[in-house]
Amino acid sequence: MGSLFRSEEMTLCQLFLQSEAAYACVSELGELGLVQFRDLNPDVNAFQRKFVNEVRRCDEMERKLRYLEKEIKKDGIPMLDTGESPEAPQPREMIDLEATFEKLENELREVNQNAEALKRNFLELTELKHILRKTQVFFDEQEGGMHTTESMTRALITDESRTAGKTMGPVQLGFLEKSQEPEEYLPCFVAGVILRERLPAFERMLWRACRGNVFLRQAMIESALEDPSNGDKVYKSVFIIFFQGDQLKTRVKKICEGFRATLYPCPEAPTDRREMAMGVMTRIEDLNTVLGQTQDHRHRVLVAAAKNLKNWFVKVRKIKAIYHTLNLFNLDVTQKCLIAECWVPLLDIETIQIALRRGTERSGSSVPPILNRMETFEDPPTYNRTNKFTNAFQALINAYGVASYREMNPAPYTIITFPFLFAVMFGDLGHGAIMALFGLWMVLKEKPLAAKKTDNEIWNIFFGGRYIIFLMGVFSMYTGFVYNDIFSKSLNVFGSSWSINYNTSTVMSNKALQLNPASQDYSGIPYPIGLDPVWQVAENKIIFLNAYKMKISIIFGVIHMLFGVFVGLFNHRYFKNKLAIYCEFIPQVIFLVFLFFYMTVMMFMKWTKYSADSEDEKFTAGCAPSILITFINMVLFKSVDHDTGVCSPFMFAGQQGLQKFLVIIALLCVPWMLLAKPIMIMRSRKEAAHQPMAPYSNENGDAETGLNQQNATQDGAVQQGAGGGAGHGHDNEEMSEIFIHQGIHTIEYVLGSVSHTASYLRLWALSLAHAQLAEVLWNMVLKNGLQQGGWIGGIALWAIFGFWAVLTVGILVLMEGLSAFLHTLRLHWVEFQSKFYAGLGYAFTPFSFEVILDTSSSSTEE
Repeated sequence: MGSLFRSEEMTLCQLFLQSEAAYACVSELGELGLVQFRDLNPDVNAFQRKFVNEVRRCDEMERKLRYLEKEIKKDGIPMLDTGESPEAPQPREMIDLEATFEKLENELREVNQNAEALKRNFLELTELKHILRKTQVFFDEQEGGMHTTESMTRALITDESRTAGKTMGPVQLGFLEKSQEPEEYLPCFVAGVILRERLPAFERMLWRACRGNVFLRQAMIESALEDPSNGDKVYKSVFIIFFQGDQLKTRVKKICEGFRATLYPCPEAPTDRREMAMGVMTRIEDLNTVLGQTQDHRHRVLVAAAKNLKNWFVKVRKIKAIYHTLNLFNLDVTQKCLIAECWVPLLDIETIQIALRRGTERSGSSVPPILNRMETFEDPPTYNRTNKFTNAFQALINAYGVASYREMNPAPYTIITFPFLFAVMFGDLGHGAIMALFGLWMVLKEKPLAAKKTDNEIWNIFFGGRYIIFLMGVFSMYTGFVYNDIFSKSLNVFGSSWSINYNTSTVMSNKALQLNPASQDYSGIPYPIGLDPVWQVAENKIIFLNAYKMKISIIFGVIHMLFGVFVGLFNHRYFKNKLAIYCEFIPQVIFLVFLFFYMTVMMFMKWTKYSADSEDEKFTAGCAPSILITFINMVLFKSVDHDTGVCSPFMFAGQQGLQKFLVIIALLCVPWMLLAKPIMIMRSRKEAAHQPMAPYSNENGDAETGLNQQNATQDGAVQQGAGGGAGHGHDNEEMSEIFIHQGIHTIEYVLGSVSHTASYLRLWALSLAHAQLAEVLWNMVLKNGLQQGGWIGGIALWAIFGFWAVLTVGILVLMEGLSAFLHTLRLHWVEFQSKFYAGLGYAFTPFSFEVILDTSSSSTEE
């Protein structure tokens, strides 16, 4: 938990591994997930590294596994997932895995090819069966007793028949006895199937290309047919085309080929068609038997593979990750040792050494690994240990910027302040209960919901922030109880402190009456917790809540910002940055306290000193001065006339002089913040330039050692003393840039103190808007359902309540909740974290099998 406040101490280590033990040691470190390796071959191409062939083999195995997975999902076979992560197999086991995957892939491809060929034959026979049935219907529809081809020939209107019509009559079709027909006029036909959606275009093309000298009949195949190439269901139609002559025959066949129509032989004689149909049915039955056996064999192969597929994926990905990590290492000159550099947490060095020894024992090596700490001037990565509760809050901070090394982490404070500030804007006992129940459901059902991995981004965001949602709901219930607001109504738990002293006739005849807190209407005992429920029916409810919520938003804002400045003090003390304490922290605190914190103190004084039942007329409610006007007059040094009757513009004696003193001191802090630090840096540089040289050495060599220590101390002092947070120094920065940087920092703080204080007024604005929106929704929707009586009123209330509930959840909980969440996030990122948080670091990304497998599984699902 300590590393949550400040990141873990990290150290750069050099790791020496024997070549035979490197694989096993890296495997153990991957299971541990506490080591971030550096690439020692940045200039080497990925295809020229030592273990590139092993990585390629892993890619090929992964491809085969994806092929198996696709076939398993196609058949809807469940894959066994035990939830356990098997260890990375030894390198010699790669050959066995490759052989197993190769055998499975070849067997499955062969089965698929055979099944596709059988399905294609089955499709052809099925289409031929439909052709024989449909064409039989076509032929049976012709005139009885007339030869089939002769009857079809009568329907053909050719150019020759039109010419013959001059002698045989304008209506009668030209016809010759078959023995007298020339050979080129012998009638013929083709039959086939075509996709149903292509049939209209196919018919138009036939008519235009053959100039109307063809006769086309078609019939739809009612049942869908399976495409053997992709398994899709398609709908087709049977057609038969009658024509005369070889020229038209060639033209018709080319058109059929262009429209991808399949032509089948169709005998002309009925007996031949009947015999062919019987043969087709017999072959279809045989094919069904063979297809069933083929599918059974394919199913058995896939079921056997599905039992181990998840484990195979884990093993292959672990092997690939290990070899990819080994490619980051360097080989020594003897080619027997691998050298690595890695960032490790200082507290986990012993755990890492135990894992290395365990890996060495597994590999059977006799040479122990060596882990040496190294000195470096690089900024280490930032590592904050988190759990499933704190991880979501840490993610909010990292979205703004990863903390600099050993910088104060805002996450532990955000755990409390984030849901609280959200609840100030979202304060409603009913809406908060809905949100808290939703978050509690996700927390209680955490394991089963996490097991159902989905690529729905909105759901993943909600589930990842389940603890944040739960806390926001709980805090909203608390603030809703303080506001005494539940679905825009109040709870009278302790009994109101106000009483009505009017008689019944006065109450019934007047729409609005006033209660005087100075009289017996008010008991003088305040409501125990939160607001008195009488304010719910008061006409001046908005005026009272407006003043109340505006003041508490300013109070919370000033305290929040002041806390952020004090958190910065912990940074300065940790990095021994005394210059920042004296030249930044102290003037910042004085400026913030003497102006804005003084304003909050006046608010408390106004609440405590002025009341309606005060015996002193100067401290009655009507004489209470405006805090905003008083603050403006204070900043502008505007003199206020004391002779204003009974009421005084000041709350206590000597207030005007004190206010002038506070403003003058606060204004003096501006040049203090602007010039003190650059001047101190400039003086320290001049002193360092004029320091005398120490003796080179003495007989014991102590002087040289002392000189080196002195130089190192001076360098560290300049780096830490002159720099900001996280030890970023100005030793290599020009003085002009230091002055500019400090000027920007000062202007940002001074103007930011004003704008950030005003920015916290969003707490007041959103809280007031949320309460009013809930009241409007109640009055315009649910109130209408409650006014009707009888059974009709019950039905109406049921429907209206459903409509009101949908609007409440959709608008007031989801949309208003998202709006309050974003405003709260802005208050933390800008107003709070800007006071102490640099966020210039980079995250610690250790070599971890768990992270690699989670990333791989999510990318595979997408």
